[in-house]
Amino acid sequence: MRTRSSTLPMTDAALMPDDSRARRNVAVLVAAQAVLGAQMPMIFVVAGLAGQSLATNICFATLPISLIVLGSMLSATPVSHLMQTYGRRAGFMLGAGAGAIGGAIGAYGLYVASFPLFLFGSLITGTYMSAQGFYRFAAADTASDGFRPKAISYVMAGGLLSAIIGPQLVKITSQAMVIPFLGTYLAVIALNLGGAFLFLLLDIPRPPVPSVDAPRGRTRMELLRTPRIAVAVICAMVAYALMNLVMTSTPLAVVGCGFTENHAADIVTAHVLAMYVPSFFTGHLIARFGVERIVATGLLILAAAGAVALQGIEIGNFFGALILLGLGWNFGFIGATTMLAGAHAPHERGRMQGLNDLLVFGGVTFASLASGGLMNCSGGDAQTGWTAVNLAMAPFLVLAGGALIWLMLRPKDA
Repeated sequence: MRTRSSTLPMTDAALMPDDSRARRNVAVLVAAQAVLGAQMPMIFVVAGLAGQSLATNICFATLPISLIVLGSMLSATPVSHLMQTYGRRAGFMLGAGAGAIGGAIGAYGLYVASFPLFLFGSLITGTYMSAQGFYRFAAADTASDGFRPKAISYVMAGGLLSAIIGPQLVKITSQAMVIPFLGTYLAVIALNLGGAFLFLLLDIPRPPVPSVDAPRGRTRMELLRTPRIAVAVICAMVAYALMNLVMTSTPLAVVGCGFTENHAADIVTAHVLAMYVPSFFTGHLIARFGVERIVATGLLILAAAGAVALQGIEIGNFFGALILLGLGWNFGFIGATTMLAGAHAPHERGRMQGLNDLLVFGGVTFASLASGGLMNCSGGDAQTGWTAVNLAMAPFLVLAGGALIWLMLRPKDA
């Protein structure tokens, strides 16, 4: 006798992909973003101020931040290759270890008042920053096409907690010891050592060893000549570099304009919250309106951030500009990441993601180096330097906007 169940068509639920593993991995990566990620706002608040106290020339005050980004750029390709060979967990554990070692060297540099040693610690910390940049790609590894943009957004949203934890730890630790900022770097060590255990819960399969006849994929130059990849990389570079350009100078500008370190920490908190709070819905917006429109919106908001900053140096201007800066980065960078994630094949993942982060953090390194020079060496006071920093955004926004418009006007099959 034929049962009724055997004649029923498959339900929509049965046809939907199972994202249970992806959701578990997203939860682990969100926690890692919150705990280990807290060190980045901590360092961005205090590194420039510590550099200003250690450097013999104030033009080099933001050099510690520049070396963090340089370290991230230099380690992007090796970390990506390590993950492609041994899996995501190995790369993320390496990053946490580098964060702890970099924090320890930085702390010792503060203790002996050695600017070169402090810079070396910053360079090592860059390996952690590079590994953290792969959290968003790891979120996409086990996700279905429909869940992928949401997975990336949720992991980026883990920065919401880091935006609260990091600057608040700065308030507690920056003056907790006789040597300013030493307590902050000791806290960075603890975050890395404790947070590394989270990666034991990660469940992302190690990439299979390619067979002899497996497709080798496109070369790096062939990938970069792909219009969608090229525009995604340009937009990611501009969004991240301009955010770093302005954020690196913010503590120096705030304190230089007569406010306190606690004001600077609060402004960075608001900025980082604006970077990550929208991540709860950015993926939904991308799915509804398309990735190109979201990236374009991000670039427009970054331009608005510069306009608000140029209106004055009251505390409200700093808050408004940095909140817009964070929001623009979120739309621009998450949008560009989503665009890139869908533009290459799985066997090209390690090659393309490492190349992307090499280029992105190369741009960020240049921006952070320029930030200190523009802020401290382009005029006689903090307001003049702050104006120079924000005016420098304009040509790069024009570049990214022009590339995006070109891609949107191109025939889809070209």
